[in-house]
Amino acid sequence: MAETIHVRFARFFTRSSRDLTRTLVLLDHDLMDVLSDHLVRARATGAVFARTVAEPPWGLRLGGSIQLAVHTVVRGRAYLWLDAPGQPVELTPGTVALVRGGPNHYIGHEPGADCLEPEEFRARHAQTGPDDDLQATVFLCGAYQFSGDVGSGLLDALPQVMTLSAAIDDPLREVITLLSRELVQTEPAQQIVLDRLLDLVLVLAIRSDFRRSTTAPRWYRASADPRLGAALQAMHENAAHPWTVPELAAISGLSRAAFARTFREALGQAPMQYLTEWRMTLARDHLRADDLTLAQIADAVGYGSPFAFAAAFRRHHGHPPGNWRQREQAAADTPPLTTTHPGS
Repeated sequence: MAETIHVRFARFFTRSSRDLTRTLVLLDHDLMDVLSDHLVRARATGAVFARTVAEPPWGLRLGGSIQLAVHTVVRGRAYLWLDAPGQPVELTPGTVALVRGGPNHYIGHEPGADCLEPEEFRARHAQTGPDDDLQATVFLCGAYQFSGDVGSGLLDALPQVMTLSAAIDDPLREVITLLSRELVQTEPAQQIVLDRLLDLVLVLAIRSDFRRSTTAPRWYRASADPRLGAALQAMHENAAHPWTVPELAAISGLSRAAFARTFREALGQAPMQYLTEWRMTLARDHLRADDLTLAQIADAVGYGSPFAFAAAFRRHHGHPPGNWRQREQAAADTPPLTTTHPGS
C-alpha cells in the first residue's frame, strides 16, 4: 500500500513591522532595547505558510530567496540540509532552526530525501489527515522578509543555519506548542495570534543565539555592558538628537575619556563615527522606502537642514541623496536576468 503524506497548510499572510513592535513589548527589556530597535527598523514581514503532518517518505525544497526561514518540529523528527556542503541537521521536538537566505535548503524524513517545490508539495499532498498517526512528523515552517540595511545587518549577524534546543521549561518550547495548537483548526482572530507567536519564536531564537554566541554583533554585546548600554540605547532611540561625547559619557556615568576609550574597545569605532554610521543606515532605508522627503529625512536623522544632510550623505556615499535614491529605485525596477533552457 502506498505511503501517504497528510498536510495541513495555514493561510499565507504578511504584515508590517508595526506588529513586531507590539510583540517585542511583551519581552524583557533589560538586554533587548537595541535588539528591539534593529528588529523593528528591519521592517520585517512574516508569514506562517505551513503546518505539515507527514508520513515518510517526504521532502520539501525551499528556495534561497527566503531571507530567513523558521522551522520547528512539534512531533517526530526531520532533517534539514543545504545545497552547500555540510552535515544535515536533525530536528526533534523543541528544536528551532533559523536558515538565512542564500543557498536552497531542504527538509525531509531523512537526509537526501527527494524534495518537491512548495507549490508541487501543496498540490500533490493537500489532503488533511489525522494528527494521531504515531509514524508522522508534525513540523511548522515560517518565513521572514527584511528590507533595508538594518535588516541586512541583522541577517548578516546570524549563521547560515542556527539551531536551538529548548529545554522543557524554556518559553520557546511553550510558544512552539501554542503555535502548533493554533494551527490545528480555524479560530476567530487566528491571524493575529499566529502573527504574534511567529514573532515570539523569531525573537526568542535570535536572543538565545546572541546570548550564547561568541560572534554576536558588537552592538548587541555592548548593549549588555552597563557602561555603554544606556548611551547606545539613547543613540538608537533618538538618532536626531545632536549628541556629543560629553553628553553620552554623562549618560554612561563615565568621564569623556573613559567613555570614548570603552566605546571604541567594544564597538571598534569612536562614538561619533558609530552615530554617523547609524544615521546613514537609517537615511538609506528612508530613501529606499521613499516614505519621506529629503527635508524630513534630514530632520529624522539629526541634520539641521537638507543641505547639511546632503553634504554629509555625499561625503559618506559619493552621491547626493536624491541621486542615490533614483539609482536605487531604478535598480529595484529592473527585472532580473533570466536564462532559457535548451529546447524551451
